[in-house]
Amino acid sequence: MARKYFGTDGVRGRANSGAMTADMVLKIGMAAGNLYRRGSHRHRVVIGKDTRLSGYMIENALTSGLLAAGMDVFLFGPVPTPAVSMLTRSMRADLGIMISASHNPFADNGIKIFGPDGFKLSDEQELEIERMLDDSSLMSVAEPDTIGRAKRIEDAQARYIEFAKRTYPKDMTLDGLRVVIDTANGAAYKVAPTALWELGAEVIQIGNEPNGININDGCGSTHPEAMCAKVKELRADIGIALDGDADRVIIADDKGQVVDGDQLMALIATSWAKRGELRGGGLVATIMSNLGLERYLAGQKLTLARTKVGDRYVVEHMRAHGHNVGGEQSGHIVLSDFSTTGDGLLAALQVLAEVKRQGKPVSEVCNLFTPLPQVLKNVKFKQGQPLEDNAVRAMIADAEARLGNSGRLVIRPSGTEPVIRVMAEGDDEGLVVRIVDELCGAIARAAA
Repeated sequence: MARKYFGTDGVRGRANSGAMTADMVLKIGMAAGNLYRRGSHRHRVVIGKDTRLSGYMIENALTSGLLAAGMDVFLFGPVPTPAVSMLTRSMRADLGIMISASHNPFADNGIKIFGPDGFKLSDEQELEIERMLDDSSLMSVAEPDTIGRAKRIEDAQARYIEFAKRTYPKDMTLDGLRVVIDTANGAAYKVAPTALWELGAEVIQIGNEPNGININDGCGSTHPEAMCAKVKELRADIGIALDGDADRVIIADDKGQVVDGDQLMALIATSWAKRGELRGGGLVATIMSNLGLERYLAGQKLTLARTKVGDRYVVEHMRAHGHNVGGEQSGHIVLSDFSTTGDGLLAALQVLAEVKRQGKPVSEVCNLFTPLPQVLKNVKFKQGQPLEDNAVRAMIADAEARLGNSGRLVIRPSGTEPVIRVMAEGDDEGLVVRIVDELCGAIARAAA
């Protein structure tokens, strides 16, 4: 059954329209509260948010719906998504909710929901919420004497900072490292620089002055140029760029060159394997990870399992098959020894630990393989199913035949935006470029 409101990472859309109106968000709160209201005990929900202007509106609407469903609400204010996941478990909450549209521009917002175990909801649970949204008779409200209470938690950021620091090796510090940290004017603008400084690093902050509308605006993991430039300007040892809700990370090495999630996963997996800490015999990534990563891991006698796009699918595979390292090329990195979801700061700390162990520049430590030429383009569409067009399907089949065993082709609708993503990679860069351009043109014509 197709989902109407939930995408690959919760509910997301333009603020004050569609699923992100105050009225709709209130209903989402009521539905989630109904789904997790079990037994006669006082139920509790924890809520975090990023720095978007619309977060105030959505936080209040969501809180109202949850209170009406009889849930007590604990409000954290701006904290990273992984902090909500961690604190859901730490505070024995029945539900955790993060208000964020992750790496999207400020005009968008979204809702990510975690169960009491700190894991994102399954497809089945999301479909149950959708059924309640479409049929209000499936929901009930609390009696007047059991309406929930709301309370602000002032030390949520401090709790997460201490948690993050405990994931760094106890016998090591960050003394001697000059670190540029770009927090995308987002949820981690306080916690990430503080954690790095308290571990001993010299910290240079950028993207740390949120004003409600500048989140992810020319900064953060989707726009690492500012971080790279600052690393070169100040001759820093490393740059760390998080996205708006800090569940993904991109690194810049000492030369100001970008290091993506594939390289970071390769580094963490191989370093953990050498110390006997890697479980599952390899790592889990999505269909978007570079073929170069797969070849490198094979050379290290490690496996690469691929899933659909979305960190929750990575996590599901990790849980089912006993892996403790997984993630996405975009920088979602899940280290299940520490967290139930992607955590940009925790991944960065593991990279920093390996840099300290080896005592070498980041450019030597983090660039483990040469990626195959990979081209990714987006084709916007408003309606219809252009991938079902006969001409498009024929062209896709022809492209796959031309790539053969020397490359890969991935074409999929985005789960968060009205675009179709066309990705090809292979040993022949010219062929890859031609194939992507041809397919984008065909899809655009079919969508017209």
